[in-house]
Amino acid sequence: MIRVAIVDDLDMIRAGFELIIDNEADMTVVASVGNGVEAIEACRSRSVDVMLMDIRMPELDGLSAAETILAEPDPPRIIILTTFGLDEYVTRAILAGASGFLLKDAQSDDLVQAVRAVAAGD
Repeated sequence: MIRVAIVDDLDMIRAGFELIIDNEADMTVVASVGNGVEAIEACRSRSVDVMLMDIRMPELDGLSAAETILAEPDPPRIIILTTFGLDEYVTRAILAGASGFLLKDAQSDDLVQAVRAVAAGD
């Protein structure tokens, strides 16, 4: 079972991702939080395999949170999510150590495939 955490400041986005992930037989949502500070806490208190992380959030943005999480022992793989397809974000996400980058308007099948791919180490 792939344990997924969803991090986005918009409740409706999180709810939509939860429906997609929980609909898969091999995935389950173990955390759903609204900012980078809560994402760090979720990783410290739960076992997470893959984290779907928004870039722009209050309190602590996704890239800064990813850097902190990836410095922890046995961190989850992180897929950065954004509505912006700017090269600057792709570069920053890779430099932060993200395993993947996906636009929020991607098809649900692409999201599920991305989670499976990074969970497998791709």
